[in-house]
Parts: sequence; structure tokens; C-alpha cells
Amino acid sequence: MINKALLFANLIIGFTVFGQGDDVIITYKGNRSVEKAFRLTENPKIIDTVVETPITNYPLLSLQQKTKIKLENIVPATVKTEQKLGQLYHSYTKIGIGSALMPLGEFYFDNTRSRKFTYGVHLKHLSSFGNIKGYAPAQFDRNSGKLFGGISEKNYNLLGDIHYNNKGFHYYGIQNDSINRDSIAQRFSDVGSEFTFTSHKKDSANFNYAIGLKYNNFLSMKPLQDSLSKWRAQENFIALASNLNYKLGKDIFSVELNAAYNGYKYGIKDTTISLLDSGIVRNNTVINLKPAITTFAKENRFKAKIGVDLTLDADQKNNFYIYPIAELKYSLFNDLFIPYIGAKGGLKQNTFKSLTNQNEFLLTNLKVKNENTVFDLYFGFKGTITKRISFNTSASFAYVKNKALFVTDTTFSRGNKFNVIYDTLNITTIEGSLSYQLVEKLKIDVIGRYFSYALNNNSYAWNLPQFQIITRGSYNLYDKFYANLDLNFEGGRKALVYKKEENTTVENNQIAKTLGFIADANLNLEYRYNKRISAFLQFNNLAGQRYKRWYNTPVQGFQVMGGVTFRF
Repeated sequence: MINKALLFANLIIGFTVFGQGDDVIITYKGNRSVEKAFRLTENPKIIDTVVETPITNYPLLSLQQKTKIKLENIVPATVKTEQKLGQLYHSYTKIGIGSALMPLGEFYFDNTRSRKFTYGVHLKHLSSFGNIKGYAPAQFDRNSGKLFGGISEKNYNLLGDIHYNNKGFHYYGIQNDSINRDSIAQRFSDVGSEFTFTSHKKDSANFNYAIGLKYNNFLSMKPLQDSLSKWRAQENFIALASNLNYKLGKDIFSVELNAAYNGYKYGIKDTTISLLDSGIVRNNTVINLKPAITTFAKENRFKAKIGVDLTLDADQKNNFYIYPIAELKYSLFNDLFIPYIGAKGGLKQNTFKSLTNQNEFLLTNLKVKNENTVFDLYFGFKGTITKRISFNTSASFAYVKNKALFVTDTTFSRGNKFNVIYDTLNITTIEGSLSYQLVEKLKIDVIGRYFSYALNNNSYAWNLPQFQIITRGSYNLYDKFYANLDLNFEGGRKALVYKKEENTTVENNQIAKTLGFIADANLNLEYRYNKRISAFLQFNNLAGQRYKRWYNTPVQGFQVMGGVTFRF
């Protein structure tokens, strides 16, 4: 180390001297040792050094601390109402009598409030011993009874009923008041049952479904002659309906599968009792499958439903139909204005019972066909004007095949019965409605409809109205006095006749008679003495108009009925 310092000092001095311009020579003696050389005996190689990271283990400490759980009681929520729920009574009875010797009786019984079970019975009778001046006897009676029950569980409902209806009347459309009433009498009996099972699981991951089963037997009266006892109409109807739906997010997937069989029989098959009257047997089955998707968007303001109706009509020959299922709705301004548009269609299975529900004065030997609505396009808008007033307007355009039309029969009767003919037509319908409701005190509904028909084979849609105005109103005064008013106006109806008479026109070799304007008004008044006893007065056909709902079948004039009701 000393040697290196001396060497460094000499260099400094040398440079200094050189800088001065004079040469300086220094002589120095020292000992320098040289290490001995040696030979490396190992070959060169790459050494990869891995430094291991020490792993520190921490022992688990077992700590046991005493804990104490204390539960606090939660006070159940209570709901306070201004009024307590009204007391329910097991039974309700209504008894009355009308001016045209019309007795009325009604009885209703159920099990009142129950979380799980419901059951009861409903019985009703209405008859009339009065006549219509200048016409054949017009007495009638209507009797009905129903037993019903159900079970309501957390995840499903099971409902069912058994009914029996019996209706007697006369084909009084003959201007002859001395005719034998038994010769124009008719009676329909109707017995059946219906059961429905519905699931309502709240978990959206589950499927909800409904299954219904229905059976009905419908019979007309036996002919007066015992030898012709089988020559009457009898019908058996059985139907199975099912619906499956699944909710995924904002979409609802649904599938309906329905099957309905109707067996209509008149007399004996392949047998005749006259040149024009022969036995009729018709077995008809309709099966349809309806898959559809319903979706919501824009915070449920927009709703769309798209699907298809696949229908098989197994009649004398099998026919397959495809109908659209489409509807779009959009809510604007918080439901103040809701425009909608859609397309639909379907096959309506006509039965002898459904046809006589429209017109009870039908023959019993009918050709029953299903009504086929190929398409029905509709659009409109609905909404609310104020919190008390709502409205709806719509227009529809439908193309219908086998539309049932009722015409006067002169082949099997003296013009006091009706037959059914079928035609293809286009129907345009324009409808508007307005509703007003003031809490539970006053309610008013007004509905107006206009119809336009274009038929293939007939000049007019016989007995169908061209316009309708329906008004319904109810008023509650101090929960003591109640009033209900129903108004029905119809016009533009025409009937097919076979000879010229007053108010008839001839078009396409068909004689059409203009039927009178219908102005039917009914008023019902009720006074409730207390919660158990009340009295009522009912006024029917206030205008006293003997209008003809069907050709040559006028209705009864002004009628009044009074009675009392009891709850116990």
C-alpha cells in the first residue's frame, strides 16, 4: 500500500516538474514480489444458484371464548282501517213477484271467509204465467242449481262445481192465441261439471300451470208421441284445457294445449221419419296448440305478445288451420294514453247449446258447423282523462267463415221456429266506450258499436244489429238506497222473409224485412233496512215497447216486480 502511495506521489511531482519545464530524474529501489503461477484443474461450467426461501410456520392457536346469544322479540305489524270488515252471512234469500204473474225465488249459501276451503250452493227459479196479446201462449220457466267448492293452498288452487239447468218455454211466434200450448212447448235440460287445478308458485325458476276438465250434457224435450221419443236433440260435450307458463327475466313463455269433443245427435242415424226429416249424427273434435311469448320493456310500459294458434278441426273431414297471435301495447304519460294494435283469429266450436243460448226458438234438427275467424286485425287506444274517467276506442276488420245466421223456418214449423244458415263475410267494427266512477257512490258505463257486413251469399246479416248503444249506471245513497239502470238500443236489423209485406225490400231475389228499433230500459231500486233485510222494486221495459228481438216474436211489455231479501 505504501509503494502505491509513493508511486502516486512521484507521478504528481513529475507532472509538476514537467510543467515547470526542467527535467528531473529520480532513481528508486524496491522489492516487488510476484505470485507463483498455478494451473486450474477444473473445466469451466455454468453455476445456477437457487436461493431457497424459508417457510415460516405459525402454529394454530385454539381459542375458546364463551358466547351468549340474545334474541329480541319483533312486534308484529298491525294494519288499521277506518272500518272493520263487514260481517258475512252464510245464506242469502231473494223472494219476489212480478206483474205478469212472475214468481221469483233465489237462495245462496256458502261457508263465508276461510283461508283454505270454500263451498256452497246456489238455487234460482223464475217463471211467467202471462201471455202476449194476439199471440200463442208465451209462458216460460227457468230453474238452475249449482254446487261448488274449492281448496286453496300455498302453491295451488283446486276448484270445481256441478250444475243443473232446466228451461221450459213455448214457440209463441204465431198470431193465434187459441192454439194448444202443448203443441208448441219445448224444454231444455242441461247438466254438467267443471274442475280446475291451478298452480301459483312464486319462485320464478318454477313453471306454473293450469289444467281444467269440463263435461256437459244437453237435451231437448221428447216429442209428444212415444214412438218418436228418440227424435230429439241430445248432445255430449267434454273438454280438456291446459296452460303452462314460465317467467324468465322480463319474458313470459306460455303454451296452451286444448282439446274439445262435441257429440250432437238428433233421432236415429240413417233413418227418416219424413221426406225432409232424417237422423243427424255429428262427432266433432277440436285440438289447438298455442305457444306464445310475452315480453315487457321500458319499465313495463311496452308490452308485446307474439305467438301462433295451431288448430285441428276433426269433423267429417280433417282441417288444419294456423292463426296469428300478436299484440303490441305502449303506455304513454303514466297510463293516460295507451295505443295498441294486434292480430288474432281462431276456430269457435259451435254446439247446439251455444246456438240455443243465442236464440232459444231454434229447431232441434240443426246442421252445426264451427265458426272460422281466419283473421281479425284490430287497433285502438285507451286511457284515462282524469282519475275518475276512462275511455277506450277501437276498430277491427275480421274475415269469418261459417258465420251462423238465424232465419225463419217454414219447412218444419209454421214460421214460429228458426233455422241456422252459414255464410262467409267481412265484419268491420268500430267501438267506443266511456266510464265514470266516483268511489263506490256512482258508476256509469257507455258503450257504442257500429257494424258493417259484407256477405258472400246473403244480402244482409240476418237479425244482426248495425249499431248498438249500451248504458249501465249504478248509484249508492248513504248505503241505504241503491239504483241500477240499464239501457240497450239497437237498430239496423233485418230478417229474411218469404213474402212481401210492410217494410220489406227485395235484393238479390231475397226479401228483407226491417225489424223495429230496440229501446229497452230496466231500472232496479233497492232499500236496505239493515244489513240483513232489504226490499227491491224492478221495472223492466220502461218504454213499454213490444219490440221483436226475432222476427214475429215480440217481447212482453212493461213489467214491474217487487220483493224482499234476507241474509242470515
